[in-house]
Amino acid sequence: PELLSNVTLGFHIHDSYTDSRTTFRATLDLLSKSHQFLPNYKCGSNGKLIGVIGGLSADTSLCLEEVLGLYKVPQVRIMDEHHDIYENRILNSFFLFPPGTLQLQGIVQLLLHFMWKWIGLVSIDDQSGEYFLEVLQPILSQQGICSAFIKRIPKTHPICSVEEILGKISNHISFFQNSRANVVVVYGESVTLFWLADLLWWNDIGMSMLASEQKFNLSSGKVWISTAQIDFVFNNFQKDFNIQMFHGTLSFTIHSKKVLAFEEFLQKVKPSLANGNSFINIFWEHAFSCSFSNSTTIDDCTGEEMLKNLPTPFFEMSMTGHSYSIYNAVYAMAHALAMMYSSNCRSKAVPRPQDIEPWQLHSFLQKISFNNSVGEEVTLNEHGEVMDGFDLINLITFSNGSYTKVKVGRLNSKALLEKEFVVTDERIQWHGDFIQVPPTSLCNDACQPGFHKVRKEAEPFCCYDCLQCEEEKISYLMGRSVPFLNGENVCLPKIIHFLSFKEPLGITLASFTISLSLTASFVLGVFIRYQHTPIIKANNQSLSYSLLVSLILSFLCAFFFFDRPIQITCLLRQTSFGIIFSVAISCILAKTIMVILAFLATQPHSKISKWMGRKLPIFIVLSCSLVQAGILATWLGFAPPFPDVDMHTLEEEIVLECNEGSTKMFYCVLGYMGFLSVISFFVAFLAKNLPDSFNEAKFITFSMLVFCSVWLSFVPTYMSTKGKYMVIVEIFSILASSTGLLSCIFFPKCYVILLRPDLNRREINLFNLFAIL
Repeated sequence: PELLSNVTLGFHIHDSYTDSRTTFRATLDLLSKSHQFLPNYKCGSNGKLIGVIGGLSADTSLCLEEVLGLYKVPQVRIMDEHHDIYENRILNSFFLFPPGTLQLQGIVQLLLHFMWKWIGLVSIDDQSGEYFLEVLQPILSQQGICSAFIKRIPKTHPICSVEEILGKISNHISFFQNSRANVVVVYGESVTLFWLADLLWWNDIGMSMLASEQKFNLSSGKVWISTAQIDFVFNNFQKDFNIQMFHGTLSFTIHSKKVLAFEEFLQKVKPSLANGNSFINIFWEHAFSCSFSNSTTIDDCTGEEMLKNLPTPFFEMSMTGHSYSIYNAVYAMAHALAMMYSSNCRSKAVPRPQDIEPWQLHSFLQKISFNNSVGEEVTLNEHGEVMDGFDLINLITFSNGSYTKVKVGRLNSKALLEKEFVVTDERIQWHGDFIQVPPTSLCNDACQPGFHKVRKEAEPFCCYDCLQCEEEKISYLMGRSVPFLNGENVCLPKIIHFLSFKEPLGITLASFTISLSLTASFVLGVFIRYQHTPIIKANNQSLSYSLLVSLILSFLCAFFFFDRPIQITCLLRQTSFGIIFSVAISCILAKTIMVILAFLATQPHSKISKWMGRKLPIFIVLSCSLVQAGILATWLGFAPPFPDVDMHTLEEEIVLECNEGSTKMFYCVLGYMGFLSVISFFVAFLAKNLPDSFNEAKFITFSMLVFCSVWLSFVPTYMSTKGKYMVIVEIFSILASSTGLLSCIFFPKCYVILLRPDLNRREINLFNLFAIL
């Protein structure tokens, strides 16, 4: 009443029976309005045809267009995504369906989202199905997706003998059963779904006639992806069908919203309310398996049966996407008619309903735009297409034969939103036969790193063998969806891996090494320059010089760890490191022992004074160093280090390294160095409070604490790293421990010599130097 006052819209419903001849006949009947078939004659006076709402099938819409186009009668199509193949024959058509290629893009994006590369294709055997395959397959190939099989479904079931039916079923099922494809894309109409359901029903019932070893299991481990043309509604003959084979199906549906009061309206529908020649009685009898004609074979229909009690596959109480399109199509017609009346009212030439010609609605349908009862805007673009998208729903089935649809994604037109495809993985329920979720669908398992793809002869490019790469090469295929290309060699040379002077980390460490060695040389120069001052003479000059030279060499020996390993550098790395640090720690031990002996020698009647002199420090340094030299000589004699190539530690790189020859000997060198450090620490700790002028035992204690901490942390760190990072850890430990010795022992003395010469007097006790600093 709000749109068309004093105008009544009626309707006729015709069934195409998926047959072109019947569709043509029904269209001519609509135009002639005669009880007799008189084409091109308008014999009736009741009502006037102003437009037609097409069916779910593209072929049905095309047959309608063949006839309606002659009379310029507008057709609103609700389900025809491939209308671009009829561009020269759609002058009278308007589409309450998203743009033609959008659903194809959504299918491809869904496959890519879950990395499904090996799929089956099932299509209805007609012109639209052929076009679907023709357009989709090149897109799939471009994205590295292959079709494991393509099956075309006939629109009708030919009447055959049982043997013929079983033979065809065996042939059809083998496509599903013998393929590794876990994903099957189904395009067509509801008849396609009927065919799959019948196929499974015959598999369960008919195959019992065959030997048990010939049976197949169609439903095991399949993800069905259906297009929006398919609705999950079955007929009366399929009431015993187990819908759980479709559990986990992902289906694109026309975007819809819940229409207010629609479910309440359905609850009131009764056969007794039908006016005139209605099909409600026939529907009622099929839906509830009853009869209004007092049949003796089935129960009588009471007319009080409730639609809400029907299982979901046979009747849905909510408005489906198809029904939502029809709903919008009816209102599009009504709004266009209302716009025409409104336009004529302004020109004061209001036509009578019987004087309206269908072609007059074309211009108004082209610019139609309105809000439906749920508040959604319905607008057609310049191509006569509705600017909307699709919902992605997940079919969840139950043991009682019903199901529910859960929205798990959205496919939008790019003209509406930037993010075209959205899917919520965690809301999806998969078929129970899948062990891994989301399931995989690949012709082959992915090649592991270190293997490369080799194409199989006479197989699609998604199928390949995995052959191991050569020892010097590596591949990076694992976890990637890399399509196989002819002649593609995915085994790439491994990266040569060593610590170079040219890389940033190498430059940084080399800079620190040079800086620290120059600092130690500067300290040595200061000690030589001020060698006659008390602070230097008090703590054994020769040992200080030996220690400083050892520290300079320890900094410089880090250079043996840089660059590509060669025989000489591998031999010098650990030997120079071991002997230099042993000399340095021996010097520290000798200095500490000399402090203790000097204190004891001052005691009355002490016999220690005879040990005081230059020979004892030299003996301590030489004896301790010779033990380390013996260990190193044994190492070099039996299992010397050598340049090596490690191809297995790092999968993607070849590591150039110095093989230690004997790991045990390497840890013996470290262990002996640690033993000397611990002895030096304890001796210095015992001597740190002795009242001697310029007593440096406290500084030695702190230096050995730093030294031991560095090398204790070195061992687990070194063992847990790989490649050039093992070398970096050792270089860092050498620099850090040497810097600890240099700074803790010599920096305080340099401070006094250079900045506080007033403290460089014999009467100043270095015991309190920390407090002075």
